[in-house]
Amino acid sequence: MRHLYSCPFNGGCISAWSSWSHRRSFTLYIATTEYASHMKLFVSEGNPHCLKVLAVLKVTGVKCDVQHVNHEEKVVPYLSRPSLPALLLPSGKHLFTANTICRYLGEVSGQPSSDLSNQWLEWEASELQPAVAQALHLMVLQGKRGEEASSALQGPLSYLEQSLSKKTTSFLTAEVVSVADMVVWAALYPIMSDCILVSGNRVKVQNWFERVGMLAACVSSAQEVLKGKGLKAEALKAYMQKQPAPFHSQTQRRDHQPCNSPEQDDVGDRVMSEEEIQTATLTWAKGLTNTSVITHRQHPILPKEGKRNILVTSALPYVNNVPHLGNIIGCVLSADVYARYCRLRDWNVLYVCGTDEYGTATENKAREEGLTPQQICDKYHHVHASIYQWFQIDFDYFGRTTTEKQTQIAQNIFWRLHERGFLLEDTVEQLRCETCQRFLADRFVEGTCPFCTYPEARGDQCDKCGKLINAVELREPKCKVCSQTPVVRSSKHLFLDLPKLEAELEQWLERSTGSGDWTANAKQITRSWLRDGLKPRCITRDLKWGTPVPHPDFSDKVFYVWFDAPIGYLSITANYTDQWEKWWKNPAQVELYNFMAKDNVPFHSVVFPCSLLGAQDNYTLVNHLVATEYLNYEDTKFSKSRGVGVFGDMAKDTGIPSDVWRFYLLYLRPEGQDSAFSWADMAIKNNSELLNNLGNFINRAGMFVSKFFENCVPAMDLQPEDQRLLAQVGWELKQYISLMDKVKIRDGLKCILNISRHGNQYIQVNEPWRKIKGEEADRLRAGTVTGVSVNVACLLSVMLLPYMPTVSQTIRQQLNAPPTVTATLLQGSGNFVCCLSAGHHIGVVSPLFQKLEADQIEALKKRFGGQQPKASTQVDVSTQPAPSSAAQVVMNGVDPERAKELTHAVADQGEKVRMLKSQKAEKAAITAEVAKLLDLKKQLAMAEGKNQEPAQTKSTKKAQPASSLAPAAQAVNSSDPERAKELMLAVAEQGEKVRILKGQKAEKAVITTEVAKLLDLKKQLALAEGKNPEPVLMKGKKK
Repeated sequence: MRHLYSCPFNGGCISAWSSWSHRRSFTLYIATTEYASHMKLFVSEGNPHCLKVLAVLKVTGVKCDVQHVNHEEKVVPYLSRPSLPALLLPSGKHLFTANTICRYLGEVSGQPSSDLSNQWLEWEASELQPAVAQALHLMVLQGKRGEEASSALQGPLSYLEQSLSKKTTSFLTAEVVSVADMVVWAALYPIMSDCILVSGNRVKVQNWFERVGMLAACVSSAQEVLKGKGLKAEALKAYMQKQPAPFHSQTQRRDHQPCNSPEQDDVGDRVMSEEEIQTATLTWAKGLTNTSVITHRQHPILPKEGKRNILVTSALPYVNNVPHLGNIIGCVLSADVYARYCRLRDWNVLYVCGTDEYGTATENKAREEGLTPQQICDKYHHVHASIYQWFQIDFDYFGRTTTEKQTQIAQNIFWRLHERGFLLEDTVEQLRCETCQRFLADRFVEGTCPFCTYPEARGDQCDKCGKLINAVELREPKCKVCSQTPVVRSSKHLFLDLPKLEAELEQWLERSTGSGDWTANAKQITRSWLRDGLKPRCITRDLKWGTPVPHPDFSDKVFYVWFDAPIGYLSITANYTDQWEKWWKNPAQVELYNFMAKDNVPFHSVVFPCSLLGAQDNYTLVNHLVATEYLNYEDTKFSKSRGVGVFGDMAKDTGIPSDVWRFYLLYLRPEGQDSAFSWADMAIKNNSELLNNLGNFINRAGMFVSKFFENCVPAMDLQPEDQRLLAQVGWELKQYISLMDKVKIRDGLKCILNISRHGNQYIQVNEPWRKIKGEEADRLRAGTVTGVSVNVACLLSVMLLPYMPTVSQTIRQQLNAPPTVTATLLQGSGNFVCCLSAGHHIGVVSPLFQKLEADQIEALKKRFGGQQPKASTQVDVSTQPAPSSAAQVVMNGVDPERAKELTHAVADQGEKVRMLKSQKAEKAAITAEVAKLLDLKKQLAMAEGKNQEPAQTKSTKKAQPASSLAPAAQAVNSSDPERAKELMLAVAEQGEKVRILKGQKAEKAVITTEVAKLLDLKKQLALAEGKNPEPVLMKGKKK
């Protein structure tokens, strides 16, 4: 089966083969059978995709004729529209997408793509290309070069910067340039070759971009396609004029934003057509129907004929760990939001979860606390249950795996696999700790990865490269309990014969991923397992605490936790209802959604499905696998032992309501990349999004009804402006439903916030508090605006229910909303109807949220920061007075800690200014906030040791480097270790750049310029180290 995806950037098609295991073999097949004679590559001037293929062609040295054609020429005869570049093979076949051509050229040159290279190519096609397309459209055709244009690239560039920062190699995949480097470089070339758009905080990206761009193949290709002019190339403009405008929806922009970056300004409100406005007005007029109220659930919940039956599971948390915020958002909270949404849609849903209680970790925890394993499980099962209850996780049943049902079902699946020949026996070499007197489970062995040399690889898998590992393959293994070196011993075990099930698994995967909603990382991780070829997987362990293996030859063993634990979903359901098989042996009627973090993916997409497929008992297999990336804590990892991070049992002691915790975790849910919890950011999101945006709108709408209309919703006479708002809100509602149906939980939340932003702007423009004091027409207008606003607030209460259930209920209580609203508004594709008609009596309105104060946040940050070397000071840009200039001057003229704080403060204040402008606030209010922004920029310049004037006015010259501001004599004997550390890296990178230029025999003037930069950096380094810079400068001169 083959899929075609439309790409707005090149107007062509991107071919993708859904059978993962055959995609690479297809390329290799062509490469080995077609490369017998000359090929022909068709390119056009000004087309950035042609820059990719030309650069790869030149760097690989593949023999190929190149023919330049115009943009409109149809080279591939069977395509309905022109598609360039295109590669004509000797057989007459065509390859007509740039990345496929580039990968093919790499294959025929003897440089096959690695898994990592393929991942970069997929990222470039799915993430970077759409962002570049949008940015080019704005810059080349609309002449926009500022933040509006660059914001489209923030997400991809942040991801690239983060990835490069973690690498020890010069290029994306290795020490030598790869096809992936060339493709990503070429995609960015038109934009990054314009120095105006290069952001100073993308140092790694900039250095990598320059390293790749120095290659002769890149220089000549850029000259050939774009005349070396980047955005200024006339050919690029001519090419862009022929392309369809990229889709500028809010949804697309959100997909490419960093998880917890500030919300970017919209390019502009979506212009509603007359047809959309008319439809929205007619829908509004229908009002609430006689739809039955969503009733309380009747247990046990079982599948129903004619209904959509959805079974939701979240990865079973391991019982001996107290879950931290990352565990909560990755599994139970995400699943809870989706299950609540399903109930709002009137789908028949069952949500089950429970604690995973068997294994070595439990045995060790029991030994540490002087309890039995069962007592440990009982204790921590209660801990987990109470945490999830506080977070309002609404399970239909929360169970556990230490039950008789677990033993029965697991042993039944085992025997069915055994009877059908899917189990193997083999002798295994295992690591045994003689000090602890036990064989070591995978999670209790740590060592150096044999593949990538990562020093903290586990005994089953490396977290860095993702490769599966046999524990005995680890270099320098250590027992994680006693830190002693284990010895190798032999033991007889049973294996699941995954290779024998591989073909059936691939057929099922093709169906499931083709029809279901699998996240990109879930597909990618599964694909990587299949690419490497499946191997038999051990399902037994030499332990005592676990489900016993029923085979007489293995009676002293238990099931390995990753064979046993997923079966817990079935046994937990069986403990909920004796009719559990109606859910788990009913694939024709039931859709299964699995929620988890990415490290659990292979066991849910490969190992567990193979167990169920091999059992041949008509089991329900996963239809939708939803995996998150990782949530970090303030740029580090959660650590209970070090006291770093917020764990579930601590959150309720912070005084912050659970709904606010839910909101913030869902706001930064790591859907496309890792994100980080930040106390400062949490305060900003609470104070700006909840308090000033959402809460402000809902409270104002309700208060206007109470204050001006005696608690009764006034009559509404809709004008074109009101109808336009109905259409905008209705459109956001449809987007919300579309996103939530696809489990785009974070983006669904942004739709809610967009609606309240529209509502705030609507109130601000119409000023009902003034009109109510005017003539009759003005008072009627005030009534209409108030009535419409309070109905929007009612809609928001329903949309909020999956995210903030208590707040949702509070809003509906304050508005005295009819019970049928929850059963009406989210039906079909969304119905924004008038819920609170004229005369409806509302309840008592009160504020929904409280401000998080700077001192409160600072105290919490210190409390959960563990053993931090230095406490930082939180900046409250809205209330804190600006310190005097004298107070900010430090001994070296540079204060890195202060600069870091102020950088965040400038970003936050900039967001506040943009929000005020978008809401068309009063000019005086905007001016006051702009003044604060300029003052913060001034403080930042001083903290960085720069001249403060450039931060205030654009007309002044650029600030000089910090080293030129203070005499060398002042710096001697006054060191700045933080600044020195930064400068050491900068000197190393600049030195590498100079060496590359000299090695490539670049022009003398270019080398001289870069050498001067290197010497200046060395001078700054000497000053930061408290040394006299003169000897450093003398080394650069000839004697």
